[in-house]
Amino acid sequence: MNSMRWKGIAQGLAARRGVRWSGNALLIGIVALAGAWLGLSMGAHVRTAVGPAEIGMTLRPSWGGQTVLDVRPLGTLRFDSHHGPVQLALSLDGIHADVAQRLLESPRWAETLPGLIEADLLAGLRELLIRAALWAVAGAALAGLIVFRRWRSALWTGLGGIMAIGLVALLSVLTFNPRSIAEPRYTGLLTGVPSLIGSAESIVTRFSEYQGQLAKLVTNVSQLYQAGASLPVYSPDPNTLRVLHVSDIHLNPVAWSTIHSLKDQFKINMVVDTGDIADHGTKAENRFVEEIGKLGIPYVYVRGNHDSIATQEAVGRQKNAVVLDGREKTVEGLRIYGVGDPRFTPDKSVEVDSDPETLADLGRTHAARVTPSAEGVKAGRKPARAAAKPPARSSPSATTTPSASPSASSPVGAADKPAKKIPVDVVAVHDPTIGRAFTGATPLVLAGHVHERSTEMLPSGTRVMIQGSTGSAGLRGLEHDEPTPIQASVLYFDRSTHRLQAWDDVTLGGLGEQWVQIQRHIEADPGRTISPEPSAAPSPTGEDDSSPTPSRR
Repeated sequence: MNSMRWKGIAQGLAARRGVRWSGNALLIGIVALAGAWLGLSMGAHVRTAVGPAEIGMTLRPSWGGQTVLDVRPLGTLRFDSHHGPVQLALSLDGIHADVAQRLLESPRWAETLPGLIEADLLAGLRELLIRAALWAVAGAALAGLIVFRRWRSALWTGLGGIMAIGLVALLSVLTFNPRSIAEPRYTGLLTGVPSLIGSAESIVTRFSEYQGQLAKLVTNVSQLYQAGASLPVYSPDPNTLRVLHVSDIHLNPVAWSTIHSLKDQFKINMVVDTGDIADHGTKAENRFVEEIGKLGIPYVYVRGNHDSIATQEAVGRQKNAVVLDGREKTVEGLRIYGVGDPRFTPDKSVEVDSDPETLADLGRTHAARVTPSAEGVKAGRKPARAAAKPPARSSPSATTTPSASPSASSPVGAADKPAKKIPVDVVAVHDPTIGRAFTGATPLVLAGHVHERSTEMLPSGTRVMIQGSTGSAGLRGLEHDEPTPIQASVLYFDRSTHRLQAWDDVTLGGLGEQWVQIQRHIEADPGRTISPEPSAAPSPTGEDDSSPTPSRR
């Protein structure tokens, strides 16, 4: 009898130990999975070069598996490559322009590129899998240590993480679908790809139709606007100097249609381009700037941060082009000083110093070389201190200052001998941060870079005009819910005083949209004094003090 009772007690204890062991094993498994999931989320990411591209690879916990290729701003492609609790995400982070150029210049690039891409992808995937396994195991072990506070339990959860990674890998291999590469699902702008692939002629035709419609729209609206230009506030006479300010074209051919239409309708005398005419600054993009020579009027250009030195040289080879990089030139009687952007950032794989103070210092270095022109000083109510002794007037023909001029990347050093200041009417830069440093040194600064139009009057009397993107920001303009509009401005200068009298802001709908808005602004005080010190009289800052007269269609 006693033996039977002890046997029952032993069986009960064994059952309890079994339940406790099963519970502990289940808890360790849950903690291991949670830790592995967290570790995978935090560390399973690599960046690798795949041919000329910089690709980001990430393994993410997911119930549906799949491989997702993110091609912003165009959208995504999804492939049912496998099933399981992990997703492979690929993103295009940048393009190595030098590698792409070398590949394209190679006579056998079409043969070598597929093998190169395959080898690079496999190497990147191997690195990603190793990194994912290490992070998952480390995450599981750390979770076990935090929850159980024992090294032995941490080892068990780490072992659980290894088993989890093994099961996920096995499930992915067993469910791998090689046919998925031919059956992608598209999102975003790429949803139109299946119907467009194989019909390049159709794509070109549609894009050409859009260009033609925009050109007609600009022509019609500007004709109506000029026909109704009985505006009492300002009526430009035939001798008025008309300057078209454009910026940030970013390889968009629609910009040339717009520029041609505005040139003809507004009787433009010259164009000022404040940079980023290209997108990656490659040799292949240089043919895009050949349209400059077809305009038939001077085209003043300063380099942007997306423009390489090769881009600048390509622009300089075009007929009528005037490239300014740390120098002044008189064009159509207007003295213009230009500063090329010191950076070259074609994509986010390039890291440079963009500290605002560094850019402002560069601007101040160049600003110390210039002063408002004699005509501009005479236009003021009283002479500015910086121009008390105006320098000799330059010839009215297109001339360049003979003194050595610094480039944007190598400004004049402090040890150089003081040189006679250069009289200027307008300063052209790419980044407004550099432009604002010219306060008190010029009546007008033209800039771009930020893809958003604005104007501000600095306390010194210097007006800074920032242009939007004349190229609708290129493909970047499609990243938002509404495409970035196409923007340009017609500036009216008095030929005798060289001062800005008024300007028309022209805005067109972005890609796929067909509307135009023209808004006229009047310079409230064209003959204001330009002084290096803030004047005693109050001056508006950061606001447009003009009188707009809009016309929209």
